[in-house]
Amino acid sequence: MKLNYKRTVLVGFAFFLICAFWQVYDVTIAMTLTSKFGLSQTASGVVMALDNILALFMLPLFGGISDRCKSKSGRRTPFVRTGTVLAVAFLMLLSLADNAQLKNIEAYSKVNDPATMELIYDEQADALLKTPEGVEFKLADLYTREEFAQLTTSSTTTEKNSFGREVEVNLYTRHVVPARQACAAAVTHENPLTVVIFLGVLLMLLISMATFRTPAVALMPDVTLKPLRSKANAVINLMGNAGGILVLALGSVLAISKVSNAYMSYTKVYAIVGGIMLTALAIFLLTVKEPKWVAEMQAESIRLGLDKAEEPSDTGAGKKLSQGEFRSLVFLLASIVLWFFGYNAVTSKYTVYAQNVLDKDATTTLLLANVAAIISYLPVGMVASKLGRKKTILAGVAMLFTAFLGGCFMTASSPSWMMTAMFILAGVAWATINVNSFPMVVEMCSGADVGKYTGYYYTASMAAQSLTPTVSGIFMDKIAMTSLFPYAAIFVGLAFFTMLMVKHGDSKVTAKKGLEALDIDD
Repeated sequence: MKLNYKRTVLVGFAFFLICAFWQVYDVTIAMTLTSKFGLSQTASGVVMALDNILALFMLPLFGGISDRCKSKSGRRTPFVRTGTVLAVAFLMLLSLADNAQLKNIEAYSKVNDPATMELIYDEQADALLKTPEGVEFKLADLYTREEFAQLTTSSTTTEKNSFGREVEVNLYTRHVVPARQACAAAVTHENPLTVVIFLGVLLMLLISMATFRTPAVALMPDVTLKPLRSKANAVINLMGNAGGILVLALGSVLAISKVSNAYMSYTKVYAIVGGIMLTALAIFLLTVKEPKWVAEMQAESIRLGLDKAEEPSDTGAGKKLSQGEFRSLVFLLASIVLWFFGYNAVTSKYTVYAQNVLDKDATTTLLLANVAAIISYLPVGMVASKLGRKKTILAGVAMLFTAFLGGCFMTASSPSWMMTAMFILAGVAWATINVNSFPMVVEMCSGADVGKYTGYYYTASMAAQSLTPTVSGIFMDKIAMTSLFPYAAIFVGLAFFTMLMVKHGDSKVTAKKGLEALDIDD
């Protein structure tokens, strides 16, 4: 029994284009909302959470709808095709709304221009502004009009941080950026139609993505034998990472994140990403033969004694779970919520934590964690095929708990290599968990319900990702910033115990033979 890597890679092009989109979304939308429309971080955060909120409802919905779909091209392919085309169309419309706002704030958008700086000063000199660190200030208290006009993106000064060390501070990001955003906010308030149109198009874009995300992911188990789904999921995750890395490389070349490019037009960026998505879609449509591959998988599964013949019902209802299977599903979904609560809290807050508690740069550490996860995907899938998914996940949860527990004892005086080693361990642990958890969920359902169960998985993970940044932030504000790693360790530790209660969803490496094939699990 061997995984067809070629087929899996081709199926993975759907996940490739999804991750390419989300990478450009995460990089550009937050900057557009704050820099160009002048929205607060809170308002921007609410908008950025829309995708997770929509996911809670739409991913299970469209997963279930795709289960009932009857098309010559298959159950999932029509959703991938239509959803991708719509998403690219709305992405380009979004660039038009972005350009309209750039036109509205044209007077304030020139960077390193003394005349523009004077205009910003004239309008915001006596306004109460806040630095990115949350410290209130007035321009008139810090600069004269002439001094402010001479500030550029490279203007810096030195000051002592909370650890008594002298650090270099960029005056542009500290004082000019908040003032410029205040000007943009005033323009948005006077002309709200542009932001309304932008948000409306953004909503339609997110809905378009939600229509095919679950069907695209559900296609992997549709065409993959049950014991091989962990390996296949590892390949799918690698394809997704490839899409994200490609867009990150594009962003690096075009310097999207550079402060001086905060007011650039994203038309070229969106056009290139849209082209990447459509190219991936074309490869997918030309090479993936969903009905044929699904039929071959089902026939092979029956031949090996891994499953019995079944026909999807008109209602999309597959087999009814036994009491034991239902209990396992509940505990597995609870485990997913718990470890996402712990892991996403760290990934969303570590940059701030590293700066304020450890006096360290978080970039390299997070990068190494991601690299460690990527390198681990395929080996972890292979290990799970031999050891079993549950045991492999438990090992991953134990490693993740160990990493976060170690983080509890890290201080500013701790060697940098210790935190780096901890995050590398966390990256390997996360790959170990992530590769195997989704296959365990869909393992419990019949072929008729794969889309619906894929939706269950994403509902659990998205619910946690929607809540934990806020909940962990409250703990860090009300108790101490050092509560981050204890918070994460507790949730991951709880996930270990809920995972112990999961008795179904694993897959045997070897198929049942002879009379064993007649055995029925409870």
